[in-house]
Amino acid sequence: MPTTFRIDGSEIHDIASFYDVMNALLMRDEDWDLGPSLDALDDVLYGGIGALRDLDEVRFVWTEHERSRAALGVAATRTWLQQKLDRGAPFDTAHITTQLDDLDTGRGTTYFELILEVFAGHPGLRLDLA
Repeated sequence: MPTTFRIDGSEIHDIASFYDVMNALLMRDEDWDLGPSLDALDDVLYGGIGALRDLDEVRFVWTEHERSRAALGVAATRTWLQQKLDRGAPFDTAHITTQLDDLDTGRGTTYFELILEVFAGHPGLRLDLA
């Protein structure tokens, strides 16, 4: 039987609050927090850290995911990408500009969708959208 973690979508209002929720779920026994980074999320989902340490079967249930989808949608994604663009190096500004253009035309990937891609990269984890 898998260990189940509930991602409470009602607590997610922006990218920072998503990581607050994930830290509360996964990092409570660590002396450091997961930073607001898709790469960091990916690393933690490999296991061996925090609440995922020593677990073989893991299931996440994301409640009120549509609310999270809206909160982590085009506007939040645009802000996130624009902040990276404004910082410049080490970010690939040409790629970020393309991503922003894609958002404008409705072809872009939102932060919510990027999170789903990170989870999908871990076939040993199950993510249910509720």
